[in-house]
Amino acid sequence: MRRPRFTVRVRLTLLYTVLFAACGTALIAITYGLLAANLPGIDDLAAGDNGRVSTPVDGRRDVPPAEFIEACKRILNGEPAADYNQRVKCQKAYEEGIIVGARTQRDATLDSLLWQSGLSLGATTLLAAVAGWFVAGRVLRPVHRLTAAARAASEHNLSARVALGGPRDELRELADTFDRMLDRLQRSFDGQRQFIANASHELRTPLTVMRASVDVVLAKPHATEAELLRMARDVRTAVDQAQTLIEALLTLARNDRGLVVSEPTDLATVAEDVLDGTDLRDRRARVSLDPAPTTGDPVLLERLTANLVDNAVRYNVAGGEVRLATSVADGHVRLEVSNHGPVVAAEAVGALFQPFRRLHDRMGTDGFGLGLAIVASIAQVHGGTVVAAPIPEGGLHVTVTLPGAASPGPSPA
Repeated sequence: MRRPRFTVRVRLTLLYTVLFAACGTALIAITYGLLAANLPGIDDLAAGDNGRVSTPVDGRRDVPPAEFIEACKRILNGEPAADYNQRVKCQKAYEEGIIVGARTQRDATLDSLLWQSGLSLGATTLLAAVAGWFVAGRVLRPVHRLTAAARAASEHNLSARVALGGPRDELRELADTFDRMLDRLQRSFDGQRQFIANASHELRTPLTVMRASVDVVLAKPHATEAELLRMARDVRTAVDQAQTLIEALLTLARNDRGLVVSEPTDLATVAEDVLDGTDLRDRRARVSLDPAPTTGDPVLLERLTANLVDNAVRYNVAGGEVRLATSVADGHVRLEVSNHGPVVAAEAVGALFQPFRRLHDRMGTDGFGLGLAIVASIAQVHGGTVVAAPIPEGGLHVTVTLPGAASPGPSPA
């Protein structure tokens, strides 16, 4: 048999009720003890002169007969007694009556306090249970709103928000955190959908070129060798573009899983190797490569450097300059790449690190707009940052900052 499951509201109500009953019981016990301690005790009332306890002369505590009571009343009211022993007996009987009455009154007072307090505690405990039920419901109302927002949220609809008002307590902080989480998820899903749309568009372009080239040749009954070679070159170019795009997308997807390989790497050596393998065309290189030891994935770091150098060469002016430098500062290594080129607006720099973003028409033939996005992704997965700043006379200066070899590197995913 399964045990019954109580809701949080029921458990809170039971908790309030038990705590109230326990506190009420403790209060009654304290009050009872204090009253019992302050009421006159039997020994105090029975104490006679010189601390002697008075008792009946004959040693009996049963009620005297009616004639004896009437005689004692007259003696105590001032009438002369028949003999001295009779007066002493009456005095002792009077004291014994006081003791019995006080004891009866004390017991009745304590019993009345106990019963009335118990009944009052029972009634107020029931009221506390009812009040606790409503209070628990009011306290849990924000939790119900969180639950409703979580149920309404989905991949296609993340617009639901709790927007909890009231005092800034723990529940308000929880609701605000939940809303911020939904904001991040919504931005992430929107970016993912935009990324998929852009990737599909970019992949469609080389496929369209290949299909058009093949269709043109197939439409001719007798294609010449030159036409077939031209088609082959067009298809090869489109395949290369598609392969480049797929490799870039795979790099971004790999970075989303976190850093898998982490080993000591000199960023200066990586930059020198990249520079040796890059066709600078008619650009001039100004190099300042100081040792820059770091820890990370050498393949990804080489890809980061290659993308920066490739952009510096591609978006340059004829006969322009490419500057490449590595250094160490404050326990971090820096890779700086800058170039001459067209003037870049300061407000357009941040968009360059977004996937498929270019400064001009995204249908151009100068790449897919993934170079700097990959740079930012690689820097982030290595626990570093990348910052770009426009050069006033034209061009762009990009600075990548990574943890040094002595600094704790990012943990693998």
